[in-house]
Amino acid sequence: MNAVAQKILIVIPVYNHGKTVLDVILRCQELHKDILVIDDGSRDLRPDHFKTSNVQVIFHPRNLGKGAALMTAAKEADRQGYTHMVTMDADLQHLPEDFLSFKQAVLHDPCAIIVGKRDFSDPAIPRASKFGRAFSNFWFRLQTGQPIGDAQSGFRAYPLFVLRELNLSQTRYDFEIEVLVKASWANVPIKDLNICVYYPPKGERISHFQLFVDNARLTHLNTRLTLRSFIPWPHKKILEQKNKLKFSIFHPLNSIRSFLAHAISPFDMALAGAVGVFLNTLPLIGIHMLSILMVTGFFRLNKVVAIGTGQLCMPPLVPALCIETGYFLTHGGKFLTDISFETLGNQFLERFYEYCLGALVLAPILAFFCFGLIFLTATALSGKPENQ
Repeated sequence: MNAVAQKILIVIPVYNHGKTVLDVILRCQELHKDILVIDDGSRDLRPDHFKTSNVQVIFHPRNLGKGAALMTAAKEADRQGYTHMVTMDADLQHLPEDFLSFKQAVLHDPCAIIVGKRDFSDPAIPRASKFGRAFSNFWFRLQTGQPIGDAQSGFRAYPLFVLRELNLSQTRYDFEIEVLVKASWANVPIKDLNICVYYPPKGERISHFQLFVDNARLTHLNTRLTLRSFIPWPHKKILEQKNKLKFSIFHPLNSIRSFLAHAISPFDMALAGAVGVFLNTLPLIGIHMLSILMVTGFFRLNKVVAIGTGQLCMPPLVPALCIETGYFLTHGGKFLTDISFETLGNQFLERFYEYCLGALVLAPILAFFCFGLIFLTATALSGKPENQ
C-alpha cells in the first residue's frame, strides 16, 4: 500500500455521551479535519447537538451496538475513498492528541491494525479494568499465538481493506475482540501503540458495558474462537505469508536449514521440536494435534516444527516402547515378549496402564534427546553455507 495515498478518517462512535462528545470533536478538529460521528441511537442528544461542530454525523435510529456502529463507519469511509479509520471513544477516556501517534504508525505500517495500549500504571485505574484487559489478552494469545498489550482498547487504527475482507459477525463490544483474532489469523499484523488513558472518579464514569450480558457474549465468542483455533483447517488469508515453511522428518537437514534462513533460532526450533515429541509421546489419544496447537499457540512456539517432529512418535514404535517401559517397571525388570490376542486384547486395560506409565517416563527423555539433537544440528548448520 502506497504511503502517499493513505487517507485517514477519525471515527467517534457515540451512545449517550452528550456531555463529552463535543469536547472530543473539538480537540480532534485541532489535529485533523476528517471526522465522522456515528450516533448509535443515543437518548441524551438534542436534535441540534452537532449543529455547530461541522462534522459528518450518521444516526442509527436505535442502538445497534458498538460493532455495528464501527462497521457503518467503515462502509461510509470506504465509500468516500478513505484507506484507514482511527476509532476513539466519546467519553474522553482516550486523549484525542494521541491521534498524531496513530497517524505516524499508519504511515509506517499501513497494512497493520494499530491498537492503543492504555497506560494502566495509575493506581486509580479500576481493578476490574486491569483484570478484564489481562483476561482478554490471555485469550487472544491462546487463539492466535501472538501477544497483545491491550485487546480491549477501543482507540485503534484500522486499514479499511481488512474490515472489508474479514467475515465479521459480532455487533457489540465483542466485535473488537473478533476483528483482532480474525485479522491475526488472516496474517494482518497487529501492533501495539502506547497511549494515555483517563478514568474519571467512580461517580462520574459513563459505561454501557453490561456486566452479565456482555460478559456472556464475550465468553461465547472466546469459546467459539478458541475451538476454531484448534481445528487444523486453514483460515482465510488477507495478506499472504511469505516463504511458507514446512518441516519434513524425511528431509530433516533441509528443513532445519530453511528455518534457520528465516531467522528462527536453534533454541526456538529445538524447543518446539521437544514439545512436539513430548506431547505426542503422551497417551493423549485423539487429541495429540489439538494439544500441540494449544501449547505452541500459547507459548508462541513454531507449530510447523512441533507437528513435524511429533510425527516421529506415531504408532506403533513409540507406543510399543512406552508399553514395554511400563511393563518393565511393573513386572520386576522383565519385558513383555508374548505378543498375542491374550496380552494385547484380553489384557488391554493392563497394557493401557503400562502405556500411560511408560509414556510419563519416556516423554521427557525423548523430548530431551530431541531438543539436544535439533539444537546441536541447527547450531552446526547455522555456521555452514546452504550449499554444503
